[in-house]
Amino acid sequence: MDLSLIICTRNRAGSLGRCLDSVAQLQFDKSWEFVLVDNGSTDETRTVVEAWAAAAPMPLRYVHEAVPGLSKARNAGLRAARGEIIAFTDDDCYPAPDFLLRTMAAFEDTRLGFVSGRIMLHDPTDYPATINESTVPLRFPAGRYLAPGAIKGANLSFRRAALDQAKWFDPQFGSGALFPSEDIDTAARVARYGWDGAYDPSIVVSHHHGRKAADIGSLHKAYAIGRGAYHMKLLVADRSLSEAFTGWKGIMRRTLARPSDLRWELAGAWRWLMRPRTESLP
Repeated sequence: MDLSLIICTRNRAGSLGRCLDSVAQLQFDKSWEFVLVDNGSTDETRTVVEAWAAAAPMPLRYVHEAVPGLSKARNAGLRAARGEIIAFTDDDCYPAPDFLLRTMAAFEDTRLGFVSGRIMLHDPTDYPATINESTVPLRFPAGRYLAPGAIKGANLSFRRAALDQAKWFDPQFGSGALFPSEDIDTAARVARYGWDGAYDPSIVVSHHHGRKAADIGSLHKAYAIGRGAYHMKLLVADRSLSEAFTGWKGIMRRTLARPSDLRWELAGAWRWLMRPRTESLP
């Protein structure tokens, strides 16, 4: 199997159909599979998925992960997936028709372990957050410090061999868990095994996240907590003093513009130190 597309969903029965319809429009000239992980939904998600699958142009592999948490759900998808390349997007995203073609083309570079792509704002009335509309390609050399925000999980793919080396997603990171930033944490661990990463703006999804200006304060807080946890993990778990301090220099610069971030980034660092030791990856 050349490629697996994994999408995780939870309680989005009302809007999931549009994401699934965008998957049905994907073009690809190699073998691929679609793995959808239902992360403990309590609404009509399964009914929506079954109705869509009955008319879909490709088979769908339905996986149920009862315990909430994006990393748990993505790991459940990985257990089911068979592709050499693993592509992730979210249930509120609409991949462009050439999404799989562009993703596979990027991994023709055998040094790449992960690739992130462009994330466009779907609804212009939504706040321009959790997107990356840059058209400038970037390279992330193996072993270098990877800054939070450099890549985003809504459009993120991995070489399966690299992801296996990194031991998949840390279940203590990601939506529904203790800390955000599961995307950067996983990519950084992949880079530690000697894999380069890239940002390829030709790989495009449209993000229909629905957040408005009133939601952004809580979003900034959550992201600050995730950054603090990520940097403390670099400092302690990976013993990467120089990388962690490089990151915290950036924190101090950001603090000049948003002083509340320092409080929450330090809180995230402390919470990571005090976290439960079960189910946490090194």
